[in-house]
Amino acid sequence: MSSWHKCDLEPHGSPVEDTSPRASAGSDRPFRLNAGWLAADPLRIRLLEGLSREERHSILAAASCRRLSRHTVVTSQAEQADHMFLLVKGSARYFFITPEGRTIYLLWLTPGEIFGGATLLTEPSLFLVGTETVRDSCVLAWPRKTIRTLAARYPKLLENGLAIATDYLTWYLASHLSLVCHTARQRLAHVLVSLASGIGRKGPDGIDLDITNEQLANTANVTLFTASRLMSEWQRSGAVTKTRGRVLLRHPEQLLSS
Repeated sequence: MSSWHKCDLEPHGSPVEDTSPRASAGSDRPFRLNAGWLAADPLRIRLLEGLSREERHSILAAASCRRLSRHTVVTSQAEQADHMFLLVKGSARYFFITPEGRTIYLLWLTPGEIFGGATLLTEPSLFLVGTETVRDSCVLAWPRKTIRTLAARYPKLLENGLAIATDYLTWYLASHLSLVCHTARQRLAHVLVSLASGIGRKGPDGIDLDITNEQLANTANVTLFTASRLMSEWQRSGAVTKTRGRVLLRHPEQLLSS
């Protein structure tokens, strides 16, 4: 992973990015981040729940920050878990590469969520999955030594990390039960509606998603043929509009009732 830079932290307000040409999306240059904007709202970041504003600000001030272009692999499967990350802006997703080389998409992440939680463990470990950005994004990063020092100073930080890990287990259980109990149509409909709720962009005609049929198929555990067939069927009914790499979800209720 490339070097990280300390954030230029301001006490109040919202994030301020360097908009000069040299700081375009995907640039390696750091940008300014107003930590007060993040520290002020404990509901914004699950990791920081139950901590005082001063404690939250101290934890955020210890992080480094970076702008990342879409489709940047931030953590790689089976590599050393040496950083923990907080997604501040944009979206990301977990993925797993099978021994045969197939990419399986797992949980999708929205601003306020963390990844790389294995960094908190006492014993050094490896990342179980990879993480990549889906859109141009902003992340905060703590080196393993730093975040473990903070967790020792603020035990609530470790408790929150454990609660988040429990959420992942709950998600995995729901995903496994869906694979066993639900039809391919139901799984794909659920994936579309869930992603629209989490990372979709609302517009006058519906909710816009940047996603391909292949990514939908992998996330819903269906074949590409099945995903393409169902998407074509839903497009004919007017529930969705599909273009290359994008889906406009017009009537999600039709998917769930079909």
